[in-house]
Amino acid sequence: MLKKKLAAPALAFTVLAASMATSMLTWAQQAPKPEQLIKWRQSAYQVIGWNSGRIKASLDGSYNKEEVVKAANTIAALANSGLGSLFVPGTETGKGWRDTTVKPALFADGSKVREYAAAFSTEANELARLAAAGDAAAVRAQYGKLTRTCKACHDDYRVSGS
Repeated sequence: MLKKKLAAPALAFTVLAASMATSMLTWAQQAPKPEQLIKWRQSAYQVIGWNSGRIKASLDGSYNKEEVVKAANTIAALANSGLGSLFVPGTETGKGWRDTTVKPALFADGSKVREYAAAFSTEANELARLAAAGDAAAVRAQYGKLTRTCKACHDDYRVSGS
C-alpha cells in the first residue's frame, strides 16, 4: 500500500519534469536568431522614427491633435514594450534589414543603458499624456525632451553617420 502511495506522486513528478524539459528544449530550439532580433529592433525604431516625424510635421505645420495623439501613443507603447530584450549578446554585430548600427559598448554599459531606457519611457509617457490634453505648446516642449533622450542614447551607442 505504501509503495502505491509513493508511486503516484513520483510518477506525477516524473511526468511534470519530462514535460518541463520538453518545453524548455522546444523553446530553446525556437529562440530567435540574432538576425531576427536585429530586424525586430530595427523595425521598432523605424516605427518610433516615423511617429516622431508625424509629431514634428504637426508641430511645424498645422497642429493636428488627433495625429499627434496617435503618434505619441504609439511611441509610448513601444517605449514600454521591453525593447531592451532585443539587445542581447550576439546582436552587437550582424545584419537585420541592414547592418546593425549599435555600438558594442551598449552591451557592456547595463546601468547607463537602463537609465536611458527609463528616461525614454518617462518622456514618451508624458508626451502621450500631454498630447491627449491638446496643448500644442506643452507637446512641443515635451517632444523636445523626448528627442533629447533619443539623441543622448544615439550619441553614446549608435555608430556615427548612421
